[in-house]
Amino acid sequence: MKVALALEQSESGFVSANELEKRVRELMDSVSGEGVRERVRAMRDCAKAARGDGGSSCVALAELQVHRLAIKLTKTVVMEDAAILYPSPAIGHLISMVELGKLILTHSPNLSIMILVTPPPYNAGSTAPYINHVSATTSSINFHHLPAVSLPPNNSPHHKTLVFELLRLNNPNVNQAITSISKTSTVRAVIMDFFCYPGLSVAADFNLPAYFFFTSAACSLAAFLYAPVMHRTFTKSFKDLDTNLDIPGVPPMPSADMPKPLLDRNDKAYEGILNSSTHMPKSAGIIVNMFESLESRAITAISAGLCVLDEELTPPLYCIGPLVAANNQAGSDDGTSNECLTWLDLQPSRSVVFLCFGSMGLFSAAQLTEIAVGLERSRQRFLWVVRSPPSEDQSKRFSPPEPDLDALLPKGFLDRTKARGLVVKLWAPQVAVLNHASVGGFVTHCGWNSVLEALCAGVPMVAWPLYAEQRFNRVVMVDEMNLALPIKDSKDGFVRADEVEKRVSELMDSQEGKSVRMQVLKMKAAAEAAMSEGGSSRVALSKLVESWTRG
Repeated sequence: MKVALALEQSESGFVSANELEKRVRELMDSVSGEGVRERVRAMRDCAKAARGDGGSSCVALAELQVHRLAIKLTKTVVMEDAAILYPSPAIGHLISMVELGKLILTHSPNLSIMILVTPPPYNAGSTAPYINHVSATTSSINFHHLPAVSLPPNNSPHHKTLVFELLRLNNPNVNQAITSISKTSTVRAVIMDFFCYPGLSVAADFNLPAYFFFTSAACSLAAFLYAPVMHRTFTKSFKDLDTNLDIPGVPPMPSADMPKPLLDRNDKAYEGILNSSTHMPKSAGIIVNMFESLESRAITAISAGLCVLDEELTPPLYCIGPLVAANNQAGSDDGTSNECLTWLDLQPSRSVVFLCFGSMGLFSAAQLTEIAVGLERSRQRFLWVVRSPPSEDQSKRFSPPEPDLDALLPKGFLDRTKARGLVVKLWAPQVAVLNHASVGGFVTHCGWNSVLEALCAGVPMVAWPLYAEQRFNRVVMVDEMNLALPIKDSKDGFVRADEVEKRVSELMDSQEGKSVRMQVLKMKAAAEAAMSEGGSSRVALSKLVESWTRG
């Protein structure tokens, strides 16, 4: 740099007086000293220039800041935003959550959807084929498999009670899953279904907004929210009341038609439903798989706070439906799909009645006989999905063996009806069947997914409820929505052949059936409008996502 004169030192660093005198005089008076001063002045000017605008030091500082910002941005990209979806362990609930995840991705395609998969407490059949299909077709949806939970011995055989107990004990696994996901993602929200209410406290531990996803009708939601009010009002179980219940936003509801888990207040399942109903108002919001114009009365009552205890506030309601799986892969095809659709291709338009009762819709051999006789007498074309009767072995309830049609159905039935009917075993591609031009009616167990699938296909229904909240749904479908004709059953749920014949014929040929068909087509158009750009369901979806992504 040449900005100094050097002092000569001994090996120990000692400097003599003569040396110090010499270098001081040289620095101040000699030509070499003047050269050093000139060099220092030049470096001073260079330093000022470097620190000025556009100078080398200024540029270097800017480059350092850019580098640090790049590192920060890199970390932000790695920590992608995620929403955690927590369904209860049933294939129908899993499918609904996947469809919700797909819908959210249409609004926020950069979001990662993490679905927690809980092993069920019973043999419900493998969900692996369905999960593999979703994973292969939707890369932004990821499945996080939770460890199995060991239930205490001598637990209730009632499957809903088992589910509630399982989900209560599942909280440590949910906590661990959120902890793991949070290492690579910024979790924005947790969405759980109605049965998963114990997870509300886990979300609170992470300071995450938690939402409930209610997969049934808004009228059902009104009833569940109102359950704590009715629990305070009545001392008897609903099954013993024999009266019509006045639930805000809901048509007069026979107490015997309340959801089955609520019928007996001494049942553990009742306790679980009541706990969930009590927890729902504490959430950040409730997402409902329906659209506003289908159940405007129930939506108004819920939003006005009429369905909760006086001391509770109703959280925001997000009506984002109808969510319907475009291609349901939950069943095992093995050629059944092609068989059904090929047969339908040969039938006249709107001429076929489709009978399908869900994965848990099992009939006794005697009831199957009554259905067969009723169908034969009706002389209507039909496509009927038959499953084996319930087994005494509870482990086979959710995965029954293939039915022996010749043994179960009346002698000669298959031959006598083969020109106008097709009976398939276990499973049919329901969405594809309902959307086929040949299908003109649907006999359904009133599961909400099936109701929406029929509505979106414009197919009128006969309502034949079997379990859960389906009797409640029948009242709503018939009295509130006018989407279905009711099957009339005995107290034990048995339906005679005459009733099957009457309702199937009525649906396909009568003025009453025509009225139902017109209403279904009207609601189909309303559903399409709700799901279109600017429609009520799309607006609700935007509000939902924005509620957890702001800031």
